Amino acid sequence: MIVSRVMTENPFTVDPATPVTEAQALLRREKIHRLPVLDKRGKLVGIISEKDLLYASPSPASTLNVYEMSALLSRLKVEAVMTRDMVTTTPDETLEDAARKLSDNNIGGLPVLNAKGVLVGIITESDIFRVFIDLFGSRKSGIRATFRIPERPGEIAELSKEISDAGGNILSFGTLPGNSWDNAVCVIKVEGLSKERFVQAVESSILEVIDIRES
Repeated sequence: MIVSRVMTENPFTVDPATPVTEAQALLRREKIHRLPVLDKRGKLVGIISEKDLLYASPSPASTLNVYEMSALLSRLKVEAVMTRDMVTTTPDETLEDAARKLSDNNIGGLPVLNAKGVLVGIITESDIFRVFIDLFGSRKSGIRATFRIPERPGEIAELSKEISDAGGNILSFGTLPGNSWDNAVCVIKVEGLSKERFVQAVESSILEVIDIRES
């Protein structure tokens, strides 16, 4: 899957001269957590998040009264607190590469730029969480199993055949590195089989059942 399938197109934006108070109001009204910042030519020059705006607000321990705080924030512009050194992605980048960028840089969202450098969307950690839920078949009922399998060619094909022959339908299937070079961990969700029937179908091919449950 690629970023363009998941991203939010035409995201809300602000310009560098937007007062911080207006940016805060926009985030609250639209229930979003970050805003790309575009200059007058439509070029992406920064991004501002709820955290940036929180840091820009006076401390609760401040001696300023509420009116003085409001006046101070109304004069503060987005350009003073936005992040300029951004990490971005493109519409055709894979979802896993976008997720890696989010994780490696400890950020919650990526502006999406097309080949001409024009902002066309934004992808966030919430978007990726939704894909994660769908990939693991979490919205459907079935048997969810985690087990260890040998790391060898044809193992997954054999498992799939065993499940199919037993009358099961695979809803999701994923693998993770095992505890050594010769094994892998498989996470699978299947409908149409009981836990007992599922184990019977695959027991000759697996090394260890780590977890199995109805989900």
